[in-house]
Amino acid sequence: MKKRFNTTGLCYPEEHYMVNMEESLEEAKELVDRGEYFVINRARQYGKTTMLHMLAEKLSGQYAVFLVSFEGMEDETYETADAFCKRFSRLLSRYLSYNEVTGISRSFRDELNSRRSGMMDLEDLSDLISELCVQSQKPVVLMIDEVDQAGARKIFLDFLGLLRRKYLTRKSEPAFWSVILAGVYDIKNLKLKIRTEDDHKTNSPWNIAADFDVDMSLPESGIAGMLEEYEKDHRTGMEVRELASLLYEYTSGYPFLVSRLCKLMDEKVGGSLEFPDKKDVWTKEGFQAAVRSLLAEENTLFESLDNKLIDFPKLKEMLKDLLLRGKMIEYVPGDVALRTAMMFGFITIVNGMAEVSNRIFEMRLYNGFLAEESRGMEISQAAQNVKNQFITGGHLDMDLVIQKFAMHYTEFFGDCNEKFLEDNGRCIFLLYIKPIINGTGNYYIEARTRTNRRTDVIIDYRGRQYIVELKIWRGAGYDERGREQLADYLEAYHLKRGYLISFNFNKKKQVGVKKVILGDKVLIEAVI
Repeated sequence: MKKRFNTTGLCYPEEHYMVNMEESLEEAKELVDRGEYFVINRARQYGKTTMLHMLAEKLSGQYAVFLVSFEGMEDETYETADAFCKRFSRLLSRYLSYNEVTGISRSFRDELNSRRSGMMDLEDLSDLISELCVQSQKPVVLMIDEVDQAGARKIFLDFLGLLRRKYLTRKSEPAFWSVILAGVYDIKNLKLKIRTEDDHKTNSPWNIAADFDVDMSLPESGIAGMLEEYEKDHRTGMEVRELASLLYEYTSGYPFLVSRLCKLMDEKVGGSLEFPDKKDVWTKEGFQAAVRSLLAEENTLFESLDNKLIDFPKLKEMLKDLLLRGKMIEYVPGDVALRTAMMFGFITIVNGMAEVSNRIFEMRLYNGFLAEESRGMEISQAAQNVKNQFITGGHLDMDLVIQKFAMHYTEFFGDCNEKFLEDNGRCIFLLYIKPIINGTGNYYIEARTRTNRRTDVIIDYRGRQYIVELKIWRGAGYDERGREQLADYLEAYHLKRGYLISFNFNKKKQVGVKKVILGDKVLIEAVI
């Protein structure tokens, strides 16, 4: 069977191009070997289900493994203890019917089926679990996927409390050797409230869980190994290390995004009018085309992220502060918006500060936020009206873009104060550049300069890169440092020409665009 890149459902090494997961699986197995109960808590489409199935296969020789899922369970399942216990028993029975679980006797399989004929409560289920663990010839491991489906239903919380009790008394009462739950929401934070007539008591039903610190992101070396496998099959002549670096640079190893970009290059961009020869797509230009295609589509991951912005308004405002307004957001334990953003995969914490998790998410968020902002910004329409004059010989005339931006900015925002620019400066420039490069180019923000004092915008257009630094003028010395910093970035990107936009509120300023020579670098500087 011909292998392909997969972004829907389980991945199988014999059918799909995959990054080798052996190191992550070995780390997870160490937790199981220690008898830990833990949660694989990761964002949507981060490879949790694939991890569970591959881990189950790895454990099967040493343990009696049951891998079940709560996906698709009806609401009625959670209405009574009887309904839930019978459904859970049925899940175990069904798994035994279709999977090889050694060490489980035929008599117990029959008993498991017969137990569902009468009424069941959690204590009956507890006894059934103990019987299973006693008669099994191997330690029993329980894995439950899609536990989010159970949400904060009381019967599910009661079930977690049952597992917790059995874990704490497992020296005297037979219990699962290890329990693994997988979902997006952090199960450890679920609280079980037990109300009495005169008080409320709050207990955590899952405070026994060990930390699951296994890095499930795909490393650059692993991505390269996957591409090498593809290259052996297709002989495209790609520079594997360069493509692997780009994939990691844009995705930070988010599994769905890596696979989706590869799938788009292989099946959609390759063979298109722009890249009629499928081999030609495995280049930097083809990769950028795949990025544009990805950002333009509505896939399940993006739909989930969009829904979270609607469901959690504070999360959306925090991301706007981080991206559009350039605010530095420090990690504070207990901050609900930060915790929510981390849980859903929007941000990570680097050196105590919040950063958007990857460049693809950042670009997607910018595009959405800018679309909202552009409805009230005349400068975006002004760029749209004259965008054709910026393309010469198929390439972007960035010198002219800077000149026209300075002119249009003065026209629309010349009377605005400094506070307005600190909050809106980068947004205004991005609103101007976006309709010009839309459909052909990409842009992103250099993470190391993402503050409200200074921002570097990197623009990719038909294989060429342009670096534009935006800053608020703070004096001649600050101005000189800004030029030197831009020159350093140009050197890092192997470029000779860069662009500097200085928002200056000095009444004696000299507005306009000029050329500055700094060593072997040419800087086009606009003072507005």
